[in-house]
Formats: sequence, structure tokens, C-alpha cells
Amino acid sequence: MTTATPLESAERIHADHTTVKHLGHWTEATAFDVRARRAGVVLDLRSPRIGWDEPVTVRLDLVSAAVTLLLPDAVTVDGWDLAFVRRGRVKDARPGAGPARLRLVGKATDGEIRIRRGGTAQLTAMCSRAYLDDLRRAHREGGLPVVDDPTREGTR
Repeated sequence: MTTATPLESAERIHADHTTVKHLGHWTEATAFDVRARRAGVVLDLRSPRIGWDEPVTVRLDLVSAAVTLLLPDAVTVDGWDLAFVRRGRVKDARPGAGPARLRLVGKATDGEIRIRRGGTAQLTAMCSRAYLDDLRRAHREGGLPVVDDPTREGTR
């Protein structure tokens, strides 16, 4: 693993031989420290509670892992400070062109970062246990689900 110091006051995510998903309104942080080894991590950063006034930073330390980032449409991804060892790349089919920026820093050894926006991000969130639980909660309380679209209010 890398010896870089973790980001101060960052939301820390650790995954080792498992899948970790954080969907919907799960944080207000603008800095994330992701450490994954032979794992899958899904981070939903579409919540309006996350302030995009300043660049959001994701520090990665990946070994044979995949990180999927669910982003708003207008976010530009900056992977200049991300180093790849052996295989790896940032897969961004539809780059954002807005003023908001996501900085990727750190190291990925045989790792992959997938960027999902719009309907693809919504489908990724919907294919989860958290979405099913959110649907049940919304039905029980008479509201709307928020995992698939965090910009939507959860009540009618």
C-alpha cells in the first residue's frame, strides 16, 4: 500500500475482499479517503448536501479494486494526480463540462475508476439492496425513494 498521508477530516472508506456501497444522502464531506484491496466500492456523490463550490477530493489506494463514482452531470473529473501501476484507467464515457471539479489523487495498482452520470448513475443505484430498502421505507411512510435520485425530496 502507499505511504501517503490520509486527507485530514476525510470520509474514510475501507474495503478488503468485499463490496461497499454508500448511496443516497450518506455524507456532506468534500474529501474522501478510499482504501480497497480486491474489492468493489460505489460512492454516490450526487447529493445536494455535498458542496461543489470547492473541488471535491478522492484519495485512492487501490489494489486489484474497482471504484464506481456516481456524479452529477456537470462535474469535471481531474485524474492528473492519480498514478497507475500495471493496469488501470479512469473510465468516463461522458466527461462533464461544468465548473464543479472532482480531483482523483493517489495510487491504483491494477485498479479501475468508473464514472457514472445521469441515467447510468441512477440505474447503478437502483441495482442495490439499499434501493430496495429505500423503496420499502418510502412505501411505509408514504413518501418517495431518494437512493435513485438524491436531489428528490423523500416525502410527498
